[in-house]
Amino acid sequence: MRALQLVEDRKLEITEIEEPGAPGVGEVKLSIKAVALNHIDVWGWRGMAFAKRKMPLVIGAEASGVVEEVGPGTAGLVPGQLVSIYGARVCGVCKNCQEGRDNLCTEVGGVHGFHLDGFARERVNYPARLVVPAPPNVDAIGAALAPVTFGTVEHMLFDNAKLQPGEWILIHAGGSGIGTAAIQLAKKMGCTVITTVGSDDKIEKAKALGADYVINYREDRFEGRVRKITKKKGVDVVFEHVGADTWAGSMFSLKKGGRLVTCGSTSGVSTQVNLMMLFQQQLKLLGSFGCRMENMKDAMLKMSEGLVEPVIDTEVDMENIHKALERMEGRKVFGKIVLKF
Repeated sequence: MRALQLVEDRKLEITEIEEPGAPGVGEVKLSIKAVALNHIDVWGWRGMAFAKRKMPLVIGAEASGVVEEVGPGTAGLVPGQLVSIYGARVCGVCKNCQEGRDNLCTEVGGVHGFHLDGFARERVNYPARLVVPAPPNVDAIGAALAPVTFGTVEHMLFDNAKLQPGEWILIHAGGSGIGTAAIQLAKKMGCTVITTVGSDDKIEKAKALGADYVINYREDRFEGRVRKITKKKGVDVVFEHVGADTWAGSMFSLKKGGRLVTCGSTSGVSTQVNLMMLFQQQLKLLGSFGCRMENMKDAMLKMSEGLVEPVIDTEVDMENIHKALERMEGRKVFGKIVLKF
């Protein structure tokens, strides 16, 4: 079967790999339908893996598939069923896993597409406990976006930042995959949304998703605009995933007692923190990584009910993956790039 493998840094190849056999105990055989690209794929392409990995490596950390075959000892899944795939190989038995806090697994075996072979292949055998059935009205692309794009945002906004109706929120990079999801989720619950974008052509697109105010951060200092928009009060929550370039301004954008929640560091992993601002303003800095499988269920339920929808920039096939990664690296994207099978 065909797969998309990273054979060395910045070198992807379409290869032929061995077909999976019959699924084992507790496994299902999946026919992959869609793989959503993320910055983690760009990092892997650049060689920025933060753990040992072996090449060639099948890429793709976020995907959906259809159940082809069910292994022994598997209940609740049937052939033909569309599922969303949880991309971290969590153990399922530690205290955190048993409590439904999957992304805090103490024995996690790695992230598929980054440390372990990912999902950009035609078929895969996978633990049934790590797939989430898609509800009616959710297609393969929606299911593919549940684990990272929407699941990450659900975990950030609701599990960690405890976003409440009527609050003000600043969402960075509103044209990114998680940015487009965050705008929709925050607006649907009745929040006032301020977002940043990197070009004027993205302003109206962000407003169409529900953003009340859109700031081109290349033209204006976003923190100054935020203070002006909020009449110097600041926002209740900052949705941060850019990192060093925006960190200081993000803290300055918060009101007293505000919460900053972060899941990323695309502009750098190290920054400085104004400690006086932190304690005098009684700010809360919250780290957030991945999502719980329950977040994936919640996200797909909202898709099924028409409350949110995936924002797709481009659909590509394997032959055009390089153009897709270059488009992501150049920050030309609004929404998600999806690899279709």
